[in-house]
Amino acid sequence: MARAIGRLKAVTVARAKTPGMLADGGGLYLRIGSTGAKSWIFRYRRDGRLRDMGLGPLHTVSLAEARDKAQDCRKLRLQKADPIETRKAGQVEAKLAAASAITFRKCAERYTEAHRASWRSHKHATQWLTTLATYVYPVFGELPVQTIDVALVMKALEPIWSVKSETASRVRGRIESVLDWAAARGYRSGDNPARWRGHLENLLPRRSKVSRIQHLAALPYAEIGAFMVGLRRQQGIAARALEFAILTASRSGEVMGARWSEINRAERLWIVPRERMKAGKEHRVPLPDAALAVIDAMAEIRQSEFVFPGYKLRRPLSNMALLKVLRRAGRGDLTVHGFRSTFRDWCAERTNFPREVAEMALAHTIGDAVVRAYQRTDLFEKRRQLADAWARYCDGQAVGGEVVPIRAVTAAV
Repeated sequence: MARAIGRLKAVTVARAKTPGMLADGGGLYLRIGSTGAKSWIFRYRRDGRLRDMGLGPLHTVSLAEARDKAQDCRKLRLQKADPIETRKAGQVEAKLAAASAITFRKCAERYTEAHRASWRSHKHATQWLTTLATYVYPVFGELPVQTIDVALVMKALEPIWSVKSETASRVRGRIESVLDWAAARGYRSGDNPARWRGHLENLLPRRSKVSRIQHLAALPYAEIGAFMVGLRRQQGIAARALEFAILTASRSGEVMGARWSEINRAERLWIVPRERMKAGKEHRVPLPDAALAVIDAMAEIRQSEFVFPGYKLRRPLSNMALLKVLRRAGRGDLTVHGFRSTFRDWCAERTNFPREVAEMALAHTIGDAVVRAYQRTDLFEKRRQLADAWARYCDGQAVGGEVVPIRAVTAAV
């Protein structure tokens, strides 16, 4: 005999108060909680396990409506479908449909805002959005993020993959990050079409196959003495800033942003705050006498918080100003950053200082996380010796190709 359906009456449902389950038949139950709250349940068996699917509270779903919902569930069971999983799938589809108006551009902007605090500088966030605006938004920036597929990603990357390989690689990674963020927020589903491993690596050649690394032009260290003589003949703030950058082996951005509050003349020390360092870590820079001479010269005309102010006193010197100094010196073939390579080559070939000392002088990250955990010191005193030796070499005081040992420098300090 078939199990009866529609056992309950409206009056029974309204009067029932005892906690428990009242069966209407066909898997539909009225559940009464310990507090007297009433709700509808559809109970069925799936893979040998009982599953309860909530159909809504009695104050919202009537007996007749509950029976209609139960009937829909029974039809799904007849088709071997799981009512709970079917409802979940429908909810996901509805959420994706609602998110269809969210464009890739909007997701990229929200991703940037969410991660801005963890990035080392405002410039990094600006570069992030600039590259996307240049290479990605014209292709699919205004399209719904859910619709971004491999074809669209390839359309954005292929034109620059061979001619701007480093930029293209960064763009790909940024697309991937935005799409991962969108998936985590429920704005899209499926695989990430910008993923490299096991995916785009099968469609695009590796960077090493399409381009060779272009090293920044650097001056041979044997020529640094003559170059410094000519540089010191040039007048102006930009010339002094370049001289300071060479003597301290610092990045141009660190030098141009240097403030008087960071200079400790008595301790012969310059402390660059972590906000302005590439690695996001405070960097102590020892100042040799030649660098202090530059500081003293700038102190005589001090008119700004910046050690090397630009044309507008409230703004630092620009990188273009340093490049113009090189052009006036007849060395437009060089780059400011290249002098760090000059310093590094000199350290390796003309001194006995350990590699770690030279790398820390350049504010490079040394070793992996384990190595850094045990490397608690910044080797400052050895770096001061190295800075003094470099300044002496730049002044032409080094003797021919003589190697500079640590002990000799120590004696001179």
